[in-house]
Amino acid sequence: MIQEAEIWTIARTGRGYRALLRPLGSETVVPVYLGQEEAQSILIGLGSMASPRPLLHDSFLEVLRRGGMELSRVEIYDMAGGLLHARLVLGEFCLEAVPSDALALAVRAGCPICLSGRVIALAGLPGEEFLKESFWERSGNRREELTRELDEVLEAEDYERAAEIRDALIILDSTQEGDD
Repeated sequence: MIQEAEIWTIARTGRGYRALLRPLGSETVVPVYLGQEEAQSILIGLGSMASPRPLLHDSFLEVLRRGGMELSRVEIYDMAGGLLHARLVLGEFCLEAVPSDALALAVRAGCPICLSGRVIALAGLPGEEFLKESFWERSGNRREELTRELDEVLEAEDYERAAEIRDALIILDSTQEGDD
């Protein structure tokens, strides 16, 4: 079973960057590890940052377009040996891809990102637990601290951290609304 997902956030961790994918209608997240370049490329594709010139992902999609092909969807379909496996679905055929590159292409092409049930079962984590680890412990669960940090990282042009903080504020606000 293949399920459509969204990029919930890009998070910086002690071990690099992660894209957190959330199957639509689910509270489970699937972390996809990224290098700094892939994280920046995804953030640029999501519109969180700007690039003064085309990146390789932009060029690849342009080659497809000129060749009359279109990226229909990206599938993260298997996990073996601790590694996720992805493919680009291009109409009648598929190309294997590194998951981080597949995500960068999907956000630029505006195509669906899909996860297999196997990947969700093997790599999925409860969203609440991940947020507790990555945001709440660092922030002390206080909106004022997050808002102050957001101002600082925006001034320093640290857009990856700004996206993390923005998402933490959104989630903090939604959990506080549920407490009323």
